[in-house]
Amino acid sequence: MSEGTMQRRAQREQPERAKRLTRVLVCAAAVPVMLVATGCSSDSGSDDGGDKAASASASASPSPTVQAAAYRTLPEACGVLSKKTLKDLAPKAKSGKEGTSDDVASRASCSWSSLDNNGVKGSQFRWLNVSLLRFESDTTRGPGEKLAQEYYDKQVREVRATPGAKGLNAQAVAGTGDEATAVRYDLKKKEGTFKQQTVVARVENVVVTLDYNGAGLAGDKTPDAAALLSDAKKAAREAVLSVTRANGPSAASGSPSAPASGRPSASASGAPSASASGKS
Repeated sequence: MSEGTMQRRAQREQPERAKRLTRVLVCAAAVPVMLVATGCSSDSGSDDGGDKAASASASASPSPTVQAAAYRTLPEACGVLSKKTLKDLAPKAKSGKEGTSDDVASRASCSWSSLDNNGVKGSQFRWLNVSLLRFESDTTRGPGEKLAQEYYDKQVREVRATPGAKGLNAQAVAGTGDEATAVRYDLKKKEGTFKQQTVVARVENVVVTLDYNGAGLAGDKTPDAAALLSDAKKAAREAVLSVTRANGPSAASGSPSAPASGRPSASASGAPSASASGKS
């Protein structure tokens, strides 16, 4: 083959080699890009998996729980006291007056008003009221029993702080729920001097407040405070027993026959509630 022929052949093959080299370089340059893209895709998948795992872990965390309240209902307020007790404490009361409530299973009350008119000899007045308040357990505020205990303490403090109360005395009451306090005092009004007795008792997650006052009007003699207090304690014990019975034998242990704790914080720190202010 002549030198001229070989030169022309080399000239023809040179562009072909150049094209092949260009294709090789292009592919080589593309490889890192693909690897980088693949790496990013792999990292992204890993992050998604981590987020999902964290989310699943959070959703699997247990919700806050609190022990259920022992008592789930209240008795009918006007039926917590026997006919005999009502006859002894409010002999001239024809029937009880039920308080308004939008949830009688949590809040209820009943009152009895008695006026024994003796004409020119004067009159004997008696007023009796029973209030029931039940607390449900709450994951934010705590168990129903704890909430009831806090309210019990508050009630006693309010009773002891009654404006105008004279000769106030507070004492623990045994055998009435888990804890009970009786507060007695005199309250002077234009009609006469009223002898006020308030017993605040707690049984499990229910607080019972019993108010009982008496007065001799129009010249009649003032009733004996000790006798009124004895009657009030008896009625409070009966009301607590009604709460326990209303919740059946399966309800938790709070029994009105159990001795009251008489905690100093309850009886020493507080006074008659707003509802225990010796109404007439």
